[in-house]
Amino acid sequence: MSTYLPVEIVGIRIELPTNTPVMLLREQGGKRHLPIWIGPNEATAIALALEGIEPQRPMTHDLFSEVIQKLSFNLKEVVVTGLESGTYFAELHFEKVGESPIIVSARPSDAIALATRLGAAVTVAEDVLDEAGILIQNESDTEDADKEIERFREFLDDIDPDDFGEGHQHPSSNL
Repeated sequence: MSTYLPVEIVGIRIELPTNTPVMLLREQGGKRHLPIWIGPNEATAIALALEGIEPQRPMTHDLFSEVIQKLSFNLKEVVVTGLESGTYFAELHFEKVGESPIIVSARPSDAIALATRLGAAVTVAEDVLDEAGILIQNESDTEDADKEIERFREFLDDIDPDDFGEGHQHPSSNL
């Protein structure tokens, strides 16, 4: 059985020159970071939730979050469970009083978009961090990342999801 380590969501970055969004997770109490390339819609959904910005009309993850709450389920945690051929795998762990736990397979980007809305913990299998984690030893790197994230947040304030256009997907957007 795998060991799962708690992580925090550092934020969303844009990888240049491809302009591909990357979600960055950081091991709590450690220096390893896990980059996960995601689609622009999921990047927008996560960034808006991290900033506490509510769109005028609910996005897909907002809608699903509301359905979860209306059905009296609790999203206990999101678990990034594996990495195979460049594709990450995750699970949503739901609880409901008086019922057996429910585990649903999901893409990490969708799962974390829900976790940001519902306050669920996010964990990553230790073997995934061992395989794909990046060790950042210099704290100034983290400060630079925070500045880059702030610039991205400012960018998000000025854009509309339609600005991303239809059909633009990174080869690994199925992550």
